[in-house]
Amino acid sequence: MCEPFIRNHQYNFINKQAGLLHQALRTIADQKVLEAVRYGTESKILELFPSVTDMQKQQLEKISALETADDFQKYLKALEPYLMEFPQVSEKQIQKLFPKTKKLKIPDLSLIDNRYVSFLSWIDISTNKLFIVYYLNGQLIGVEGRYTPTNKKSFCFLCNRYEELALFSAISKKRPTHSSPDYYKAVGNYLCMNNHACNKNITDLSSLDKFIATVLG
Repeated sequence: MCEPFIRNHQYNFINKQAGLLHQALRTIADQKVLEAVRYGTESKILELFPSVTDMQKQQLEKISALETADDFQKYLKALEPYLMEFPQVSEKQIQKLFPKTKKLKIPDLSLIDNRYVSFLSWIDISTNKLFIVYYLNGQLIGVEGRYTPTNKKSFCFLCNRYEELALFSAISKKRPTHSSPDYYKAVGNYLCMNNHACNKNITDLSSLDKFIATVLG
């Protein structure tokens, strides 16, 4: 029985490192340099998992012995049973996260493969709103905000990949002491228009954690 221990963003990181190592194997002839790249790749991956068991560590370490494209595909495939799923969320739970939104449109949750999800998000085109559901410090969090396509490509603040972007702007829930009733502060940043691609590319959750923490105040 495989005990899941790899989160989606960590799997994406491993996938990225596997691609870099495979590229090095195809372009570098110096064996000493290649050995250094192999060792560096293995070390970077193991740093993500300071508390793994010996068996889990052995599974991860196999990357340093890979040679062919087929080897890398098999390695990544063998890690899939170890993927931790994004916790199951019901429609009622999501509705409670956005109590002020009438006629909240929720995607078909049964169609989502939670193994490859770091955060849930969807767009309501009729209101130009983006909704994000995320676990922060073990607590289920919901954030909503205005979604404005930019019609240009640049780097997403979440996954740091060059993609088609939209500006996501949410209202901060933190209010200064003695602020006026109509005070508000918008917190915005540019993220992928395609949330599926963003979940597939994201390798570090720190930017998402920081953004949501800023919105929540």
